[in-house]
Order: sequence, then structure tokens, then C-alpha cells
Amino acid sequence: MTKMNGADGLVRMLQLNGVKHIFGLCGDTSLPFYDALARLDHGIDHILTRDERSAGYMADAYARVTGKPGVCEGPSGGGATYLLPGLVEANESSIPVLGITSDVSVGSRGKFPLTELDQQALYAPLTKWNTRIDRVDQIPHAVRTAFRAMTTGRPGATHIALPYDVQKYELDPAEVWAQPGHDTYPAYRSSPDPSEVERAAQLLVAARAPVFVCGGGVVIANAMGELDALATLLNAPVCTSVSGNGSLPTSHPLLAGTIGTNGGVEATREVIAQADLVLFVGARAGSTTTEHWKMPARDVTILHLDVDPMTIATNYRTDVALVGDAKLGLAAIGAAVRERMAHRPSNAIDGRVAVAKARRAKHEFFSGLAESTARPIKPERVVNALNKLLPAKSIVVADPGTPCPYFSAYFDAPQAGRHFITNRAHGALGFSMSAGVGASFGRPDATVVAVMGDGSFGFTCGELETIVRRGVPLKMIVFSNSVYGWIKASQKTGYGGRYFSVDFDRTDHARVAEAFGVKAWRVEDPADVYGAIKAALAHDGPALVDVISQQLQDTAVPVSQWMG
Repeated sequence: MTKMNGADGLVRMLQLNGVKHIFGLCGDTSLPFYDALARLDHGIDHILTRDERSAGYMADAYARVTGKPGVCEGPSGGGATYLLPGLVEANESSIPVLGITSDVSVGSRGKFPLTELDQQALYAPLTKWNTRIDRVDQIPHAVRTAFRAMTTGRPGATHIALPYDVQKYELDPAEVWAQPGHDTYPAYRSSPDPSEVERAAQLLVAARAPVFVCGGGVVIANAMGELDALATLLNAPVCTSVSGNGSLPTSHPLLAGTIGTNGGVEATREVIAQADLVLFVGARAGSTTTEHWKMPARDVTILHLDVDPMTIATNYRTDVALVGDAKLGLAAIGAAVRERMAHRPSNAIDGRVAVAKARRAKHEFFSGLAESTARPIKPERVVNALNKLLPAKSIVVADPGTPCPYFSAYFDAPQAGRHFITNRAHGALGFSMSAGVGASFGRPDATVVAVMGDGSFGFTCGELETIVRRGVPLKMIVFSNSVYGWIKASQKTGYGGRYFSVDFDRTDHARVAEAFGVKAWRVEDPADVYGAIKAALAHDGPALVDVISQQLQDTAVPVSQWMG
């Protein structure tokens, strides 16, 4: 076999694990790795970013839309610290992302070399698995372990620190092999205990008003079809967390929509309030989804299906715990329920009627705002335009600030699956533009729209250069309201409107975008929103629409509780 060094071995291991794209930023300790990428024929496209944080967010969204692990990389020192936010978000969102950071040479450890820090200790509490390489023969095993950890059980993020000198040492090519099946997720699916499945089926059939609450685990497990079949069988309403968007198509007659403090509305709260049984599926029952553990109420029967047993019974006393994959679990429950359908109570609620009532009330409220001609522009008008204009194959990526509650509540996705992405685990600003790039590389057949506030734009606008250089046809919408809106709204409701250090000067985002070579529009008149977004979507390259919009504390945003 041809001789190879450690950097060559790393590239080959990534190639054998099906990696087609790497997002990252160069540094001096990464030079051997970059040289291997330059020399070898591997079929991997390296996307040079302008910030390591961006590389992490790109890899995250790439993994979400492809069903394959995302890979990002960065250099030692500051690069290793900047890459971390993306891996933290991915890990908490159960998204498989491998972060590779180069490191100082093994021989220089403890001698105060430039950029030295304990990378393994830094990443240990914030990833599913991580390691620091000490010898070149450890590289293949480390990569195999990383891919196994990312794709099995609850998916998550992993990290490998690779010293500069180890990249240059000779590696035995016989050690370079990959385990089939770890290039997609979830791998090694498991089913819940059959006796617990039987108990769950008995309770579901006996319930007068069962309701499903679905989190991101449904989409991650590709369990949408099994959910549809079971909900339809029981004629039971389906509600979702923010991350559970896509569990069913928006038009499904049993989909009530998003519930919780972020994106929930009064009409959907009524659906969950009338439940006598709730089945959580791939959801953690966290504070946002459950209105700070008030909905569902404590006297409701709780069933919980999740691949991670640590999420079950954390926040609610659980009557039936179902540990396993959402797809296999829902299929098994569906089969058991089907055998018992003759025992459904005669006074069981009609889920379709309950959902239709809730959706009608929500739509009437939304329509009045979406058609408003008031200035500044109401965010609902932007959501309404996208609902009308986006093709079926579309992905909307929303930052967690101003855009998130509007799109969680009102965005229409005609198909089940990953059509809406937001970083709900930690809510860092500056996510959507970079994540939009990752989604674009992962799904080049889709129209990808990144929606952000102007606070987020300021975090990440350097990636406009990446977008133009790589010809990424990303469409971007900025809600320009000159404020860190979530905090100002919290100061209004919790602190008597004592606003402090939340306002900043308005930027002309369209001119900034044009300076990078992006086609851009600035919109101040509500009547121009539809036309500008239509033109941006029709443009054959990257485009940005700067919308002069309401400040969040003055809107009818679907948020039931701010920070107090």
C-alpha cells in the first residue's frame, strides 16, 4: 500500500465514512491536514468560512437536512474556542456533528507554545464524546469512535483534537477502515419493551382525549409516516415543540401546530388543555414546550417515547416509559392499538374537529396582522408572503430571536420532514445565515431562506463573502428594528419598561449586502413586501431583503411568557 501520514489517514477515514463536505477555517496547526486535502483525490468539498462559529452552524444544518453527520474543523487556540458554540448547539439538539481541531505538537505540551489549551477538557462537558490524539496509530480508531457515537443512541456532537506533529507521522494504511452504517443516522435503532408497548396501547385506546406532543426526535428518526398512521387511527390531535415542526405536514387535519411559550397561541393551548392523556414523542418536555411545566396539567396520564431514557420522567410523573427509536416505537404502538380499536370510548373527542377549530381561530388572528398596512412593517406580513411564494421544496432557517416565534407559529410547510430549522437548544444569535449555507450545500435542490433579526446579522455578516465566493443561492430576510428585541420585551413586561442597553443604531443591511456582491432590496412600505420577496426568490443567486419592522415589544408576537 501507498505510504500515508496522519493527516492523510484522517482524510481517508472521512472519505470512507461518506463525508462529502467539510466546513472550516485554516490555521497554522492545520497545515498538514490542509495539505492532505489539497494532494489527495477524495471527493470532499472543503468550504472555507470566515468564522469557526459559522463552520459549526453550517455543519449542524447540513446534518439536519441530509441525514448524515456534519463535519467542521478549525485550528488550535482561538479557533478551538470559536468552533465550540456550534458543537454545543448540535449536541443539545441531538444532531451529529464532528468537530476536528488541530492542536499544538505533543512534544511542545506544557512549554507555553502559542495557542496551547486543554482542548479535551474544554469539549468534554459539551459533547457526546471527544478525544485528544497522542499517537498517529490512534487516528483511525478515534474517527470510527466519533462516527459511532454520533449516529447511535441519541445522536450528538463529537470532537477530535489532532496535534500538529502527529499529522506528519507515518501511519499504517491497514488501520484505515470504516464501519458500514455509521455514515447516516440514526444507526442501530432499538424498539421499546413490548410489555410497555402493550400498556401504552391500552391507555391510548381507553383515553377519551389523547393528544400527541412531538419533538425533534420524530423528524430525526424519520418517523413522520408512523406518527401519521397512529394519530389517524386514534383521530387524535398532534401538537409539536418548536423543534418538532415537520412531524406532520402543516395541512394535516390532525396537526394543531406548535405549543408552548414560544410559538404557541391560545387556540393551540386549548387543544393541549383538554387532553386526558399526552404521549410525548422524541421531546424532552422542557420549559418552553410545556409552558414551564403547566401544560399538560399534572393530573393528565403521561406516556413518553424517547431514545434517551434520561429525558423520560424528568419533568412529569410518567405512567408508561417507552425507551427506543421513535420510528420503531410508533410502529409497534400502532400495531398494538389497531388490535384494540373496538374498545375506544363512545364519547371520544373528534380530533379533526378540535384541530379545525383551533386552526381557524389561529388563522383569523394571523390574517388580520398579516394584511395590516401599518408601519413599521409587522413580521406576520413577511411570514404570509413566504407562505404564498415558497415552492414545496423549501427550507426556512430562523434565528432564535425575532423570527423564531412567528415562523414556529405561522409558517406553512406543505410536506412533513425537515423544512424548518432553528437553534432552540441554546438560542445563540448569528445562526441562520451560516446554517442556511449548510442547508444549501446539503440540499442543493431546495430553496433555502435564512430569516434573522438585525442583531443576528451583526454577528455573522462576514459570511456574505463566503456566500458570494461559493455562489450559494441563499435568500436572506432581515427584520430591521434596531434592538435586541427579546431582551427589550422582557424588560417591558418584567421590569416596568426600564429599558437598558438593548437599542442600537439602524444599519442599511441592503447596502452592506450589495457591498459583498449580494442582490438586495430595502422595504419600508408593507405594500412592497410581497414584491420584494418574490423578486428575491426569483433571483438566480444570493439575495437579501431588508425589512424595516416593528420592535418585538410592540408586536402581537406569539410568546406567552418573557423572562421575568
